[in-house]
Amino acid sequence: MKRTLLVCVGVFALASSALAADLPPPPAVYKAPPPPAPSWTGCYIGGGGGGGLMTSNQSLAGAATVDVGGQGWMGLAGGGCDYQMHIWNWDTVIGAFGDYDFMNFRGTASSPAGFTGNMNETSAWAGGLRAGVLLSPNVLLYTDGGYTGTHLNAINFVPAGVAVPAQNYNGWFFGGGSETSLSWVLPGLFLRTEYRYSNFQSNNVAGLRSNLATQTVFTELVWRFNFSGMR
Repeated sequence: MKRTLLVCVGVFALASSALAADLPPPPAVYKAPPPPAPSWTGCYIGGGGGGGLMTSNQSLAGAATVDVGGQGWMGLAGGGCDYQMHIWNWDTVIGAFGDYDFMNFRGTASSPAGFTGNMNETSAWAGGLRAGVLLSPNVLLYTDGGYTGTHLNAINFVPAGVAVPAQNYNGWFFGGGSETSLSWVLPGLFLRTEYRYSNFQSNNVAGLRSNLATQTVFTELVWRFNFSGMR
């Protein structure tokens, strides 16, 4: 009986092996290719917003100096062009850009004589160059700098009844930040966050001499014209 059982088990095993040999191989598991790396070469437009601080060092007719501060919000829109290249084993990006800021930075201007008035910075613009390195195919770390200008509304000092007319300042800026590809959301879409310091030349209007500086932090969405967003 045992011998018959062993023979049956052996025959069944041989039949199973032969049947398995005749079966087709299982289909290969499909693996989607990794998404292509984003391209940083191309022109773009962008827009966003943030906030900042305004400081002004003022003196009236050569009298003692008074420091003035303010803060507020800002929005910006701009555009530029970048070019990606490989230098010294680093993937680098260089480019030129320009942007326009609409803002509401408010502070109180004080004269050494004790008069006060409201200071309001309402707009600014900037144009310059930037350069950075890719920490990964999707992340750029950069620095930038260039020429800038801003506009301040008129300052009405009370109780003196003296007004300093609206004026434009020109100066320079430098800054830096990071930019990240959002191609997983939409090809060609990038997210940029930047810190910027701007310093404006002294103006002498109606006897009031002032130096103006601003510090801003903003975030914007960038859309590149190479519509695929890929290399």
